Amino acid sequence: MGGGGEEEAENSVCASSITLEEWNGSSSTKLFRTATITASSSLSIQRSANRINHVWRRVLQAFVPEGFPDSVTTDYVGFQLWDTLQGLSTYIKMMLSTQALLSAIGVGEKSATVIGATFQWFLRDFTGMLGGILFTFYQGSNLDSNAKMWRLVADLMNDIGMLMDLLSPLFPSAFIIVVCLGSLSRSFTGVASGATRAALTQHFARQDNAADISAKEGSQETMATMMGMSLGMLLARFTSGNPIAIWLSFLSLTVFHMYANYRAVRCLVLNSLNFERSSILLAHFMQSGQVLSPERVSSMEGVLPMWATSLKSTDSNALHKRVHLGVRVSSLPRPDIVQLLNGVGASSHKNAKYLLAHSKVNVSVILHKDSVAGDVLKSYIHAIAMLSLMEKSTASCYSEGEAWMDKHYDEFLNKLRSGGWKTERLLCPSITWRANWISHTSDSKID
Repeated sequence: MGGGGEEEAENSVCASSITLEEWNGSSSTKLFRTATITASSSLSIQRSANRINHVWRRVLQAFVPEGFPDSVTTDYVGFQLWDTLQGLSTYIKMMLSTQALLSAIGVGEKSATVIGATFQWFLRDFTGMLGGILFTFYQGSNLDSNAKMWRLVADLMNDIGMLMDLLSPLFPSAFIIVVCLGSLSRSFTGVASGATRAALTQHFARQDNAADISAKEGSQETMATMMGMSLGMLLARFTSGNPIAIWLSFLSLTVFHMYANYRAVRCLVLNSLNFERSSILLAHFMQSGQVLSPERVSSMEGVLPMWATSLKSTDSNALHKRVHLGVRVSSLPRPDIVQLLNGVGASSHKNAKYLLAHSKVNVSVILHKDSVAGDVLKSYIHAIAMLSLMEKSTASCYSEGEAWMDKHYDEFLNKLRSGGWKTERLLCPSITWRANWISHTSDSKID
């Protein structure tokens, strides 16, 4: 019985056949069939007819993240396209500015000395390094909260640095000052661009693939660099000895560079909460009871630096400019400190980790020394809500603000989460000043 069963099973296996299909790809939703293998009287391997597309996909894998496009956010392609174009124009301009800088240093002149050129180059780089440290000290914690704005500012400063290099031959007596200012400007670019790139990489990573995205972004930048350097050398050769052609080329490339940067940051749809996005969301929620999508808010928020905008302070979208988060208690006006000591501005909730003090136009937020990310977000939303209510009436803004928070804050957060917003924290500069307070039951007040 046992021997007959084994023989029958063996015959059934020999009588059956399997067709194997060969597939290639890094994502289950983006696999491509490359070959079909069958066995009849002999082994048959039929290759896919579209071999060119297969080779193209393999080349593309060096420049796009694994699992693309499902592994990145929808705004990745638009941003990277414009970012690559602006990078290409930057490297073309770099050849023009470098040519002018080397000429100013004395490359090609018999009277120039190696030690003199080396010292000038060293002083230029030293100034840039020092500038980068100082910029990080003053603005490092603010870069991720305003990634779009600082992305634009970084490239603007880079353009200014190249302009200084191009101007250096025209001012031989002030050559060191001009090139050091250019190096200082570019040092801001290095810090701001690197920090914002890290924040954007985290935003693009839908599948915790930030490292892969960063590596492929490096490949894209390397390709843009090689193309830009090649085109830049051709342009430098054709415009050599013609100042008008050099300046026209440089200015045209600069205009395109800034336009491409503007289009790149406009493509970004960030779902993190910073000062301005929170203000826009809350203003709309208080009017309609609904939460805007990240795409809608992206089209409404500003990307230019504050000094380049002319928004009126009464505009609901500008309320974020009137909130001072994490202020130093001793820096407040004396009447505000007296109000705080009398309990005015303290939340009715005993466990609240913040105090609010307001003037006619601003609200100051004092954070408790034990406050966490959730408390920071809540205090900021409370301050914005109070400012919005102050636009209508200043008689009882504290009580009205407290009542609004009790009734609507949890609903607001839930709708934000449902709308795809990240509510774990508020992106803001580092808060260095905090306070501690002890509530007293005495009815006495400070005059």
